[in-house]
Amino acid sequence: MNPMARSAILAVAAASARAAAEDPAELFAEFVRATGREYASEEERLARLAVFVENLEGIAAMRINDPDAVYSHVGPFADWSIGEFQARNALATGLFDGATATQDETHNVTALPDSFDWGSKGALNEVKNQATCGSCWAFSTVANIEAVNFVKTGKLVSLSEQELVDCDHAGAQGDQGCQGGLPSNAFKYMIANKMGLEPESDYPYVARNGKCHVEQAKEAIFISSWVKIASDEDQMAAALIKYGSLSIGINAGPMQWYRGGIANPFSFLCNPKSIDHGVAIVGFGSEPKKYWRIRNSWGPTWGEKGYYRIVRGVNKCGVTSMPTTAVIGGDATLVV
Repeated sequence: MNPMARSAILAVAAASARAAAEDPAELFAEFVRATGREYASEEERLARLAVFVENLEGIAAMRINDPDAVYSHVGPFADWSIGEFQARNALATGLFDGATATQDETHNVTALPDSFDWGSKGALNEVKNQATCGSCWAFSTVANIEAVNFVKTGKLVSLSEQELVDCDHAGAQGDQGCQGGLPSNAFKYMIANKMGLEPESDYPYVARNGKCHVEQAKEAIFISSWVKIASDEDQMAAALIKYGSLSIGINAGPMQWYRGGIANPFSFLCNPKSIDHGVAIVGFGSEPKKYWRIRNSWGPTWGEKGYYRIVRGVNKCGVTSMPTTAVIGGDATLVV
């Protein structure tokens, strides 16, 4: 879209927001009630109110340019500035190196079903919350391995993201805990160091960097290799059915105020070359239009109970940039 068209859309959106938000204080009170937000002081509350009022115009803009999705002022990030929101999206895309991966086979996609979802098959745990730690890469990695293990063994187990945050720091090009990382790096680290993931109950998430304290006897799930999936959405759909959920990167810009529906934001709002957030694709559908169903790591109060739907087939927001999956070889038996 050219700059003049973009400016016109944003101008209309801004005017719409000002007209709709006749009483920002009342909308803010609704947000506080809906989210249970608490502030340490009146000064902090007023500062967050100012951010909230600014965001109302952004929410109005999203409603105009993406009318099939729902964008709302009662989501968990309505009082976060755009800068604060972007700062926690710490996918280290510059470190991605698919050369060390096993290249996925070419799948026959002529008989792909119209829809498929691992959630309906009992392969997904409850949606987790990375909180203010920039650990989306660890949650994407673990969501993938949990699903791959389910496909392999029929057992659903919740595994530890905190173990990756604490332990995966191999060299300058490695993952950096709450400061960012990459699922493919995590796969490589686990394989090279023969490290298995412990159950979440043994190594719980604390949303901050900590000292690695892996206990070998508690390591539950090991991976043997990782696979780079072709950057083709039909191939990705076939790989999803074969392996389990897929780790991907996405441009999370339009996701801040998302509450539901099938997102299809204008490309200037989610440049596919500027992915910054790690998530897991868990399913796809075709009604009322083709979409991916994506598992996020911002808790169940965000989006569709923690999930995101986005149009499928046009590389929207960069979903095809780096799809990967772990592989479990041999017998993967949960150790508890």
